[in-house]
Amino acid sequence: MAVQKLPLAKALNESLRKALETDPKVLVMGLDVGKLGGVFRITDGLQKDFGEDRVIDTPLAESGIVGTAIGLALRGYRPVVEIQFDGFVFPAYDQIVSQLAKMRARSLGTVKMPIVIRIPYGGGIGAVEHHSESPESLFAHVAGLKVVTPANSSDAYWMLQQAIQSDDPVIFFEPKRRYWDKGDLDTEAIPGELHKARVAREGTDLTLLAYGPMVKTCLEAAAVAAEEGKSIEVVDLRSISPLDFDTVQASVEKTRRLVVVHEAPVFFGSGAEIAARITERCFYHLEAPVLRVGGYHAPYPPARLEEEYLPGLDRVLDAVDRSLAF
Repeated sequence: MAVQKLPLAKALNESLRKALETDPKVLVMGLDVGKLGGVFRITDGLQKDFGEDRVIDTPLAESGIVGTAIGLALRGYRPVVEIQFDGFVFPAYDQIVSQLAKMRARSLGTVKMPIVIRIPYGGGIGAVEHHSESPESLFAHVAGLKVVTPANSSDAYWMLQQAIQSDDPVIFFEPKRRYWDKGDLDTEAIPGELHKARVAREGTDLTLLAYGPMVKTCLEAAAVAAEEGKSIEVVDLRSISPLDFDTVQASVEKTRRLVVVHEAPVFFGSGAEIAARITERCFYHLEAPVLRVGGYHAPYPPARLEEEYLPGLDRVLDAVDRSLAF
């Protein structure tokens, strides 16, 4: 049966399995991805079925992992790299920004870099320092990288397939606190475009724009607002770079209000670019300033305080009320 209800984590596992089956040039590599199956078990069973030459346990050396992937891509492979946690990517940042992102332009388009870097990101799992970061804007700012993030099982499966098939490098952010959320997956469906936003819930009074882990929170906020007679549209951005401004603009022209929600700090976050661009595009449609809801401009706190740091239902609904009050 094509349609299954799977946790987001299992959908990623199935997507990697499909890619390994389909293309012998696809490799999976990273810390503990083989025998252990990854700390979140995303790669569970893959080394057993495809061998140690295709599902590769690497040393604890993120810069070396990405640098090796670049060399493999130059030889015609399609490496899928796992960075174990979001905060561990920074030793590899130089390789990603200075080499991976620049290679195609440096070679005037003759060299392809079909590499996917999978990064579990965001908070909400009670982890220690360096395990709950949201660094997506640091990568979206770099030309030459695609940056995407799924919010449900179907997108997890299909977006990862599309990312692996891309000839350009893709930073694939996985919302780790949603790994265990179940959703419908049709493995025979025709997927949408990788960089196209989707309207997750129709509404007329205000647009909530989110991506990754915050999509579920915004859907919950829209449901609560509906009980108070407010019609909230929820748009799942899906792709941060490139960004589908046309879909966002169409929604805002209809609702005339926009609240952008993400876990990352509001200060210089992706919501700032969205707010500026939509203000330019929709100036004569807006009935309220674009508002942003996100994390604070502070280091991510210890686990016992993370619920105070993370944007939750109350902070989203407060922004909805402030926007509607204009």
